[in-house]
Amino acid sequence: MIEALIFDMDGVLIDSMHLHSKAWKTAFMEVGIDIDERDIFSLEGENDPGIVKMVLDSSGSDAGRFDELMNLVPHRKHELFDRDAVTMFSGIDECLKALKDRFRLAVVSGSDRTVVKVMMDRFFPGVFDAIVSGDDTEKGKPEPDPYNKAVELLGVEKQNCIVVENARLGVMSAKNAGIFTVGIPTYLERKELEHADIVLHDHEELFRFSGLLLRT
Repeated sequence: MIEALIFDMDGVLIDSMHLHSKAWKTAFMEVGIDIDERDIFSLEGENDPGIVKMVLDSSGSDAGRFDELMNLVPHRKHELFDRDAVTMFSGIDECLKALKDRFRLAVVSGSDRTVVKVMMDRFFPGVFDAIVSGDDTEKGKPEPDPYNKAVELLGVEKQNCIVVENARLGVMSAKNAGIFTVGIPTYLERKELEHADIVLHDHEELFRFSGLLLRT
């Protein structure tokens, strides 16, 4: 019996990856590393330390720049998220309100705690029973730790949960945690989420799926 639904934030609840990618590109440029903003989309779901390590490794850059980047990135993100428009995906608020009457709800995001709190307070105050940010576990996605943390906070069994993810690393994280996973390819091709138990086409199909859950 399904008792809880766990959602990724960026790309599932809010349309924000363009800001994340811009912030990362700006931060890396400040230390002399040029990256394609699209590269960040492939790393979506990983927490900030994980992304910094991966980019430094892949670019052959000095690992000593890790601390410098970890100081730069939050500032660049907060500047953009405070200044630029972030929007909810149309219909997601009505969907969550309907689901909240029946299920426990959680968010698991690789974004840092400050960004997650700002987005939750702005768009979804009081909606979620548990919130896990990229700062709340030492290991981020694709490790199972973030989703294990959410299940612990919700106080439910894994077999009674469903995860909704739009990122490849996020799908891997949820599956590594042993949780049934629904993929929604907001910024990717459907084939990139092939490890999910179900891969939907878009948010409209997600809303229909949610309606089916409410009728079971």
